[in-house]
Amino acid sequence: MTAQHNVGGRRISSFERLGLIFDVADQGPLDGDVVVLLHGFPQTARCWERLAPLLHTSGYRTLAPDQRGYSPRARPRGRYAYRLSELVEDVLALIEEAGLGGRKVHVVGHDWGAVVAWTLAATRPDAVATVTALSVPHPAAFMRALFTSRQILMSWYMFLFQVPWLPELLVRGISRGARSRVIAGLVASGQTEASAARTADLLDSGALTPALNWYRAMPLNPPGRLARVAVPTLFVNSDGDPALGRTGAELTPRFVTGPYTSRTLTGIGHWIPEQAPDEVAELLRDHFDR
Repeated sequence: MTAQHNVGGRRISSFERLGLIFDVADQGPLDGDVVVLLHGFPQTARCWERLAPLLHTSGYRTLAPDQRGYSPRARPRGRYAYRLSELVEDVLALIEEAGLGGRKVHVVGHDWGAVVAWTLAATRPDAVATVTALSVPHPAAFMRALFTSRQILMSWYMFLFQVPWLPELLVRGISRGARSRVIAGLVASGQTEASAARTADLLDSGALTPALNWYRAMPLNPPGRLARVAVPTLFVNSDGDPALGRTGAELTPRFVTGPYTSRTLTGIGHWIPEQAPDEVAELLRDHFDR
């Protein structure tokens, strides 16, 4: 099936919120139902370049922003600016800028983008037609898994990222004079070579500290981020993800009150949009059409 088409909306390349300017990839049929694609750490909207065209051919329009800290003109200082409430408001500002006349959107997020998607769907269901989370389970499920399973060992880097300056020094020390090894490591983890090169460039572009501030703002996020989700939900994880175990995925249905579907992709690592675009596109089309 293809998307139902809606008259209205306008093509955008950026949007502004509180003086910050966010870059946006706005593609696909202008009159198609809108899918908002939210990238994770440490990537940009270009992580969707394999998946998005598959949605366009089915009649969907995609809006993929470079999120807060990743857009060069949207890099506020300090971790307080990277609370989930701000990240959600950024997405709402994007939707408003697109001029959709109040129509709901499909929201798809990967990694940290999934956390934003979960939170948006839980707190603003009036704006969300469906939500899809790739890799990362519901935040409440993740928190329970963190302290009841080996997830705490898999998430060691989150605790390291809380330390001021040290992660930046380590990353820059590793990458200095060894860019090829950084790229090779990312490719080995499942990123495409082009994506791995972009990630290496991104970390050298001034985005490293803002990207880490997403993690550093975690203790500042209120309990509202753990609210249950009532909109139709699809959760897609993978059996080869080195950062996320099974417990969070198993607990996630407890925090969804609406229609819920889950799939575990086999032989896939963490970078689901790049490693399995065809499988994800098929799942998304079925999810949107229900």
